[in-house]
Amino acid sequence: MLPRLDKPSILDIGCGPGAPTLELARLSNGDVTGLDIHQPSLEELANKAKEAGLSERIKTINRSMFDLDFPDESFDIIWSEGSIYIIGFERGLKQWRRLIKPHGFLVVHEMVWLNPHPPQEISKYWKANYPGISTVSVKLKLVAKCGYRLLGHFKLPEDVWWVEYYEPLEKRINELRRKYSNDVAALAMLGKEQSEVELFKKYQKWYGSAFFIMQRNNHD
Repeated sequence: MLPRLDKPSILDIGCGPGAPTLELARLSNGDVTGLDIHQPSLEELANKAKEAGLSERIKTINRSMFDLDFPDESFDIIWSEGSIYIIGFERGLKQWRRLIKPHGFLVVHEMVWLNPHPPQEISKYWKANYPGISTVSVKLKLVAKCGYRLLGHFKLPEDVWWVEYYEPLEKRINELRRKYSNDVAALAMLGKEQSEVELFKKYQKWYGSAFFIMQRNNHD
């Protein structure tokens, strides 16, 4: 959905170990800055970039998304895959806009309700863990309100969350339960993680995630 740009400057906010960061560098032939506060993940990204021959185009910065002191209009593209919830969708759109070049782009991956009026059990869970979760239609109104033009959006299929996240998570939980079978605190933490898996199995028709692809309006 993004137009082809000539060697764009990209900021990947909350990059983690950098799977999207590496793909962005490969696809764009641009320079990508991976930003996160977890140093081991940044070191893993740096090692992956070296192995892929992308070290010259990928750099890492250990910095909070609450402390983005880059100059105005520094980036052609800002990418936020599963991280904007930390600062909040509306606040992120507003605060990050100044960092985007005129007519530059913002791509956000965000949790959403797939259907309005969810059952009380799952509604209570998400209100406790991410009060900012809302429907796609609410997010789209915020896109316009915060100074962007929507280029497109799409929901991730339910099986993506299961295959890529919850199934491996459940497998890992079971492994750790055997390893820490005599550790009460560890088992309690693993039980909490398993409860999230069970909620997804039960309510996956109600919530998921979506990508929003936006272009910065050139007027305030």
